Amino acid sequence: MTEATNAGARKPGLEADAVKAPGRDAGGLIDAEIDESPAPGPTSVGSRRHLAYLGLCLVLIGLNLRTVFSSFSAVLPEITAQASLPGWSIVVLTTVPVTLLGVFAPLAPVLARRFGAERVLLGAMAVLAAGLLLRPAGPGLPGGHLPGLLAGTAACGAAIALCNVLLPGLVKRDFPHRLGLMGGLYTTAICASAALGAGFTYPVYAATGEWTAALWFWALPAAVVLLLFLPVALRQRAVRHTAVKDGVNVWRSPVAWQVTIFMVLQAMMSFSVFAWLAPILRERGVDGATAGLIVSVSIVLQMLGSLFAPALAARFRDQRAINTVVALMTGGGFALSIFGPLDMVWVWAGLLGLGQGSLTAVALTMIMLRTRDGHTAAHLSGMMQGVGYGLGSTGTLLVGQLHQATGSFTAAGVLFLAVGLLAAVFGYRAGRDRFVE
Repeated sequence: MTEATNAGARKPGLEADAVKAPGRDAGGLIDAEIDESPAPGPTSVGSRRHLAYLGLCLVLIGLNLRTVFSSFSAVLPEITAQASLPGWSIVVLTTVPVTLLGVFAPLAPVLARRFGAERVLLGAMAVLAAGLLLRPAGPGLPGGHLPGLLAGTAACGAAIALCNVLLPGLVKRDFPHRLGLMGGLYTTAICASAALGAGFTYPVYAATGEWTAALWFWALPAAVVLLLFLPVALRQRAVRHTAVKDGVNVWRSPVAWQVTIFMVLQAMMSFSVFAWLAPILRERGVDGATAGLIVSVSIVLQMLGSLFAPALAARFRDQRAINTVVALMTGGGFALSIFGPLDMVWVWAGLLGLGQGSLTAVALTMIMLRTRDGHTAAHLSGMMQGVGYGLGSTGTLLVGQLHQATGSFTAAGVLFLAVGLLAAVFGYRAGRDRFVE
């Protein structure tokens, strides 16, 4: 089957409908390359079997995009003790990868115009696998383990940023006839990656007795996906594209800033869960395996929230109520995980998981519900990722600094009560029935 007939078999009419109503028919997927000329076409595949193989590769890529965050926190006490890391490095290692998600996000469409989205994804997976290998690099290096941890973590953050931006567009372009299925599989895979990192890292450490082996383990699935995706990416022809700006200037829109600040506040809590929930539970006396399991279950519950919250939000023209409720659930669940009764920690973690999954999903859903066309949605998405992740990394930074200054996580619990309240305020404002224009 030729590329032309293959693209035709994917019902371009459905894709056109998705552009007319950005995100509502596309499972919330935003094409970051929508401003390119000529418009990027679907990935070149030879048959429906090859198309299914491509879908598998995209889902497996998503399954590697959060393990770097949750795996590090699962064995953080062991790394700190055995690698003799200074206190400042823990703060940096939990903050830098989130910051780089925002820093490198604007670079993704630029690289895609030059090399093609598939080849950029391939390069990003190569960098991710290399970063995961470099993280636990041995003490023979000058400075011990710290240089490898810093360089490897930074490489992972940059690679994940490129994947975050380009993957949704590929899913949307290549599977216009299966957007609901593929969108659901893709987003579920990302949540599952965080749960896997939280749940399996400590058992690998317990089996091997080495934290380095526990971190190196996660380079294996990244390398496997890199090899699987290699023939797909290399098959694509390089086509030069130019940027043609269209849509509203989102940086001048009050509605866009309200949605973006809502995103910042949810990112502060979301990545702090990945970075600090396991260490918080372990400091409270929970053993490493149980702490990892609690975090993993909490993240699994995030999947439930992310599945149902967008559909519920889209049923109404006004999302003020749902935005407010899920923000308060998240802030409250996080705070109670820190200073609530320990015998109810599963309840607090469950409340946090349902709230966080719903909060992240409705924040992203605001992109579609507050814009009138695909171009504006893509620009708002870029603004939210750049500013949202860039400033959202201050959550992990503040938790680390407060813990160093006070010797406990109690102050961080108060912080997330405040962040949850602020998220409720900006979620209320972002949820009003208005558009970016």
